[in-house]
Amino acid sequence: MGIRNWGWLAVALLVGCYTPKGSFVAVDEYAQAAATEYVLGVGDAISVRVFQQDAMSARVKVRADGVVTLPLVNDVAAAGKTPTALARELEGKLKDFINTPVVTIFVEESRPNLVSVLGEVARPGVVTLEAGAGVLQALAAAGGLTDFAHKDGIFVLRKTPLEPAGKRIRFTWEALSRGEGKAARFTLQAQDTVVVE
Repeated sequence: MGIRNWGWLAVALLVGCYTPKGSFVAVDEYAQAAATEYVLGVGDAISVRVFQQDAMSARVKVRADGVVTLPLVNDVAAAGKTPTALARELEGKLKDFINTPVVTIFVEESRPNLVSVLGEVARPGVVTLEAGAGVLQALAAAGGLTDFAHKDGIFVLRKTPLEPAGKRIRFTWEALSRGEGKAARFTLQAQDTVVVE
């Protein structure tokens, strides 16, 4: 065997001996919240309807500062709230103007799901995914794994209001490509980061 072949053998052995560093939770052990009500974010277009008060109803977009501007109540923080929670808050603010206001909010156009994909992928950067997309779709949008990627070193970094410090969730290429277990059902959220080591 020539020196060149020994070099490839050494690389193959190193790749095969991958051990992730740092703390993480395996995707099969991660308790992803069950499908809950949609949380509003920057870029969402919403329809705010006040029962029998057309002049107070509006179609607005959540601005970059997370706020919407509505008749009578002016600026109201919307990002990070569910449509139901925002509707209850608006009902409270409108009590000064209407007896027993009833507010309903519908998401007319949801914001793009922007996810960062970094590390050993062909085209690292921010990708736009459809709602409900998973890790495999994000990797495909980033051009797939490079030859140097550790197939057991695929992670999603996620911060949530309940976990502001964030979680590092580990995936394996085998589980993703076979569509097995929780890896196949895991859905990415806006602001998630996929890292391939």
